[in-house]
Amino acid sequence: MPGYDKLTVALGARSYDIVIGEGVLAGAGGHIAAVAPNRPVVVVTDENVAALHLATVRTSLAEAGVAAREIVIPPGEHTKAFEHLEWLIDRLLEPGISRDTLIVALGGGVVGDLAGFAASIVLRGLDFAQLPTTLLAQVDSSVGGKTGINTRVGKNLVGSFHQPVLVLADTDVLDTLPRRELLAGYAEVVKYGLIDDAEFFAWLESDGAAAIAGDAAARRHVVATCCGAKARVVAEDERETGRRVLLNLGHTFAHALEAEAGFGNELLHGEAVAIGIVMAFELSVRMNLCAPRDLARVQRHFESVGLAIAPPLSGGRDWDAHALLAHMAHDKKARAGRPTFVLARGIGQAFLQREVDTDEILNVLEQAVAA
Repeated sequence: MPGYDKLTVALGARSYDIVIGEGVLAGAGGHIAAVAPNRPVVVVTDENVAALHLATVRTSLAEAGVAAREIVIPPGEHTKAFEHLEWLIDRLLEPGISRDTLIVALGGGVVGDLAGFAASIVLRGLDFAQLPTTLLAQVDSSVGGKTGINTRVGKNLVGSFHQPVLVLADTDVLDTLPRRELLAGYAEVVKYGLIDDAEFFAWLESDGAAAIAGDAAARRHVVATCCGAKARVVAEDERETGRRVLLNLGHTFAHALEAEAGFGNELLHGEAVAIGIVMAFELSVRMNLCAPRDLARVQRHFESVGLAIAPPLSGGRDWDAHALLAHMAHDKKARAGRPTFVLARGIGQAFLQREVDTDEILNVLEQAVAA
């Protein structure tokens, strides 16, 4: 597997490349210098990623003659909040920056969302690059320009569309992820097969475990397939007014679960997405849109790799179906206070459904929290 895979997100003058492969971080300086020649760089990362990968990026930038400074933020979903956004903006501005400064987001989805949102509003917009270090960020959040933060009301309710100028996905760094983080990212991988690629889902059923276990070729195939799918969708529907909404399969349920859990370590985003996808298929079956055998395949695959298919009952949490439904009213896709769902007619046959009977939603929620 010599060289790298390179994909392009085709957005006219704002098009950018996604570079995928082993050892990409060691060459990050050259890639960044090519898209932002002779420009100052600020690397934003979190404490955990800094300990693992910041030295590699620092050395690569220096070797490429790129002047860079670094800002390290706390790790975790709670960092996607106004207080940390304000802190980051102050750290960006205090030493002095100019509009030719490039922000480099080195980390997972939290770093990418927070740094990308800051880049979108500082000096009315700075360029930024994504160097995703988690599977979830490599296959999903680093591509497409969605940036933002959470509020006490819900997830990602404040943000902007701000496309990066470059995405560098080093599949080697996935070896440093805890298994729980890797599995959380895998839920987003499965999502792509379930939306419109039944063949990819079938491949995951046979080879997905190898990708999780560390097979380099399988991992590269996973990242390239997902990024290719997302690049095509974003090129067609950048601001999520049409087809891009399908990428939210399972997310209406997932965001409600995360909000109820307080966006903490109790339930990671990808874990919530896996549960949410199962709920979306269960709702589809209840509405006679999808065959029960397809729901069973989804459940079986998630369980086979070690992902939960129902909200966790550990820690004594008492999940409440009505509370979860209330969270859904604040979802970004909601209309007139009513949640909108991505449902399925089968594996690889997702579609948008705006009218869903509240009793059907509650039935799914009550069954899930009772499991």
